[in-house]
Amino acid sequence: MQHRWTRPLVLVATGLSFHLASTAQAREAGEDDAFASIATVQAAYASGALTPEGLTRLFLDRIATIDKAGPRVNAVLETNPDALQIARTARGKGPLAGIPILLKDNIDTGDRMMTSAGSLALTVKPAPHDSEVAARLRKAGAIILGKTNLSEWANMRSNHATSGWTARGGLTVNPYVLDRNACGSSAGSGAAVAAGLATAAIGSETDGSIICPASMTGLVGIKPTVGLVSRSGIVPISHSQDTAGPMARSVADAAAVLSAIAGPDARDPATAEAGKHATDYTKFLDPNALRGKRIGVVRQLAGIEPNADRALEHTIALLKAQGATVVDNVEIPHLKELSEHEIDVLLYEFKHDIAAYLATRPDQPMKTLADLIAFNEREAAKEMPWFGQELFLAAQAKGGLDDPKYVAMRDKNKRLAGPEGIDAALKKDKLDALLAPSWGPAFVNDLVLGDHVVSGDPTVGGVSAPAAIAGYPSITLPVEFAHELPVGVVFFGAKWSEPTLIAIAYGVERKANAFRRPKYLPTLPVQ
Repeated sequence: MQHRWTRPLVLVATGLSFHLASTAQAREAGEDDAFASIATVQAAYASGALTPEGLTRLFLDRIATIDKAGPRVNAVLETNPDALQIARTARGKGPLAGIPILLKDNIDTGDRMMTSAGSLALTVKPAPHDSEVAARLRKAGAIILGKTNLSEWANMRSNHATSGWTARGGLTVNPYVLDRNACGSSAGSGAAVAAGLATAAIGSETDGSIICPASMTGLVGIKPTVGLVSRSGIVPISHSQDTAGPMARSVADAAAVLSAIAGPDARDPATAEAGKHATDYTKFLDPNALRGKRIGVVRQLAGIEPNADRALEHTIALLKAQGATVVDNVEIPHLKELSEHEIDVLLYEFKHDIAAYLATRPDQPMKTLADLIAFNEREAAKEMPWFGQELFLAAQAKGGLDDPKYVAMRDKNKRLAGPEGIDAALKKDKLDALLAPSWGPAFVNDLVLGDHVVSGDPTVGGVSAPAAIAGYPSITLPVEFAHELPVGVVFFGAKWSEPTLIAIAYGVERKANAFRRPKYLPTLPVQ
């Protein structure tokens, strides 16, 4: 059933106070509610047509029937045993009041749920405290519904890994076609929201871990500027590239969630400037925002996958039709150099950063990367049936963060990706943002051989790499489908340019209108 609610964006932007109806007064929640936007849900709460308890119960039922049975998407590792109680006491305060949200299982919640990064090594006890992201979600009124599966250790254990697989949770699959991959490392967050198991989710990214799964599950994903969202209480890879960000079915929902989680945190020095930039991002949802925008097409990142290239051309046409100026074949200087040392920098930082995180979990027996390596060796039958831990071993062999080789590589990467890369390309043609295709449709799952990502030239990192290495923001959104699978594009830009990227993506989304509810096809039809 379609519902007509008034002034939805105002509800999101102001966190309108509402009086909850009793369960007896409210209608029973149904599938349309599972796929409803934040604005629509909050309007239904305000009118008394729906309650937070009813919506939460609907999602828990869908997790049982779609995720754990039926199609078996396997996106949710565990549900919050306190979710219904939280929903019953929800009040109409905060911009996300009563909105059920899933968190990737590398984000601490100081409750009865585990935070494990998908590894059995961290399943002894829950985290003692909320991450800053979880604390901000609670303050905004959100209901933390559960934890999502991911690529174990956020794809930092092995180059041979299959995205979306963990020893703790098994393999998350793509809800559109079940033998296809949901990409990683935020596979469960993407698959869950696409399948209508929550209103939105939080993922995390070092390089591609929000942008790729959002793209391959037909969602909007925002990888914020590093330092806009706190990393405290999040299992790390790299303090120079890690960030959390929203994954949602619309630009408006992603903007609303980003507004709630952005801001400074004394526990994360990278957020020192966040207070100057964090804002209500829903105010940039302007239907006329594309007029006068100058957007550069990065053909260096195209020409790899034909379905992705068709989506790119479709997007260019949508931009032009709404008054944007498209500057084609913009080059990012030094693009091929970025992939030379990225993994080395990540390995150095992971060894240091994982030990720092483990120190915040005093009840865990794991204290260092060496402890994790030894655990995996002892539990090889459970932890390493499909792939090993060569990245763990390579990280363990690295020196400290005072190693001159590390410092030189880190500083060079930041300079080439940021000031001499993205910034230079934007400045040369007076651009507001850059545009590139995504990776294309989701690839087939293969636990034996690992991921089959279409990457093209191995000397050029994936489409997520320039912004990831620079620490700059990027956003992906779906624009069309190919063979029953969603295909998107990626916009990225200068540091702190989230308002511009959100405005551009919103303009494209209004005309593309590309989100579809998944059909849970077992495999692609021959014809």
